[in-house]
Amino acid sequence: MANTTGVQGTERKRIDEPLDRLLAEVRACRHCASQLPHGPRPIVQAGAGARLLIIGQAPGARVHASGIPWDDASGNRLRDWLQIDRETFYDPQRVAIIPMGYCYPGKGSSGDLPPRRECAELWLDRLLASLPDVELTLLIGQYAQRHFLGARADAGVGATVAGYARFVPRYLPLPHPSPRNIAWFKRNPWFEDALLPTLRSRVRCLFGEPTGVFR
Repeated sequence: MANTTGVQGTERKRIDEPLDRLLAEVRACRHCASQLPHGPRPIVQAGAGARLLIIGQAPGARVHASGIPWDDASGNRLRDWLQIDRETFYDPQRVAIIPMGYCYPGKGSSGDLPPRRECAELWLDRLLASLPDVELTLLIGQYAQRHFLGARADAGVGATVAGYARFVPRYLPLPHPSPRNIAWFKRNPWFEDALLPTLRSRVRCLFGEPTGVFR
């Protein structure tokens, strides 16, 4: 299948594939079952009308347990960055959430293991092709940024995020909102002063400002 992720500058091409059936296939995937210490539980969210797409790393232990994407402290910070409430965030017709790895990969020597590559290889192009209305894609962390931005992300997350103006309006690279990154946020006040207002402005443009959606 042709590349639809934008790594080589190609555009998404809509394919004639019912999204609900595709999501059922993804959620039933057991391709990596023998490699997952906690077993497979693919976690994705998508609706054909979604205008915002969030590409992260992979579910953590808490999300694996609940089955709800970004259902943790990192998700709380991400929603604060976006300034949208949980109802909006978990509306698949507004927000699609597709991590680079759909199942919790387990713990490594320093944090969670990397997302498994098979998810993107098997499913990502098909999912992206079924989301024709996406206008903004948030690339959270190194794995999403390297996949979608290619060599432009080679300098690392900090440099890629600092150069965010090169990638808008289609993409917006972000650091991971994990509490473990508090020190990075403190060292980089420009993130809150310059990038977050840009992010929030873009999200408002996508969704408008109905009462109760934006805090």
